[in-house]
Amino acid sequence: MPNLPTTTQSNLKPPLILVDGSSYLYRAFHALPALTNSKGFPTGAIYGVVNMLKRLIADYHPQYIAVVFDAKGKTFRDDLYAEYKATRKTMPEELAQQIQSIHDIIRAMGLPLVMIDGVEADDVIGTLAQHAIAQDLPCVISTGDKDLAQLVNTHVTLINTMTNSVLDPQRVEEKFGVPPTGIIDYLTLVGDTSDNIPGVPQVGPKTAAKWLQQYKTLDNLLLHADKITGKVGENLRAAQAQIPLTKALVTIKLDVPLSIDVDDLIVQPANPQSLIEFYKELEFKNWLAELLDAAPAQHDDKYAHYDIITAEAELDKWLAQLRAAKVFAFDTETTSLDYMQAKIVGVSFAAEPGKAAYVPFGHDYENAPAQLAKELVLTKLKPILTDPSLKKIGHHTK
Repeated sequence: MPNLPTTTQSNLKPPLILVDGSSYLYRAFHALPALTNSKGFPTGAIYGVVNMLKRLIADYHPQYIAVVFDAKGKTFRDDLYAEYKATRKTMPEELAQQIQSIHDIIRAMGLPLVMIDGVEADDVIGTLAQHAIAQDLPCVISTGDKDLAQLVNTHVTLINTMTNSVLDPQRVEEKFGVPPTGIIDYLTLVGDTSDNIPGVPQVGPKTAAKWLQQYKTLDNLLLHADKITGKVGENLRAAQAQIPLTKALVTIKLDVPLSIDVDDLIVQPANPQSLIEFYKELEFKNWLAELLDAAPAQHDDKYAHYDIITAEAELDKWLAQLRAAKVFAFDTETTSLDYMQAKIVGVSFAAEPGKAAYVPFGHDYENAPAQLAKELVLTKLKPILTDPSLKKIGHHTK
């Protein structure tokens, strides 16, 4: 569990945990190899999201929680800017197929699930965070989305369960070069290519932070825009007309009309029977065994224990297990099935039935988790893979 920074008068009160479900969804889908049940139904995103939620609950034992997802349909940002998110690809069908199951399992776990039409999950999270502040409750937001750093203050903290990191006001400034109060101005200058939000051309994070450190606010920077030299200065002056639109697009709403409040976000008892049915259908046998108070099956439990390795110590531990095993299985995750064209983005291995691990090192997408360096992973694997005394079963090894 990450060490959360201390708050003031709110220390003795249970925090409101706000989960960025949409962030969880995409991170789970991209972080894991494609998993399916025996019927071929995709299950990787379901497994990843539920696994992250189970870990979060185990770490924080929340009394108040909301898992917030984007609702279908357009939002007010689409009305402001017709090209908003226009460059995003359509959600992969194998991911779209899993969303209803994710929602159903979350509800069966007793966790309040929130979706509001016309706004994004970020806006709902921002509004609920304000409700928590009004009630003098600390608020912990679980996300991998940098935009939510604008919500951080002495009551609101961001946690990233995949990297085990925490962002409080000091750490936001250390990471971005500006305090939380400057994040909106920072994002306005930089823009967001994934959402097709225009920033100032050729202005990246370092330039934006440098300007805001010098001029403190975007408004003051614009008052002194004539002092910015070079091509980047020309770009800043040329972009002034569209800056208000960009700022509106990156600003998280804090006043979404909600029919719920913090008191409606109490964790409810889980519905074991519903979970049993879901886990049976999806073939999450270890979780099913836990619910049935039985030992996990050892002979055919494909997904009994699946680790995602992002730390060198975890990798070393697994490699020691492989070296001690009589035989182990090894697979590669690549960008193509054509081994002459494919680029490797991760490796997986297993030393016994029901236990496996995946090491991502080339996943490149929005909010991708921190990963080990490819060279480090392959260097550590080489002695084991080239040792003729170690028996191994390979797949995609060319």
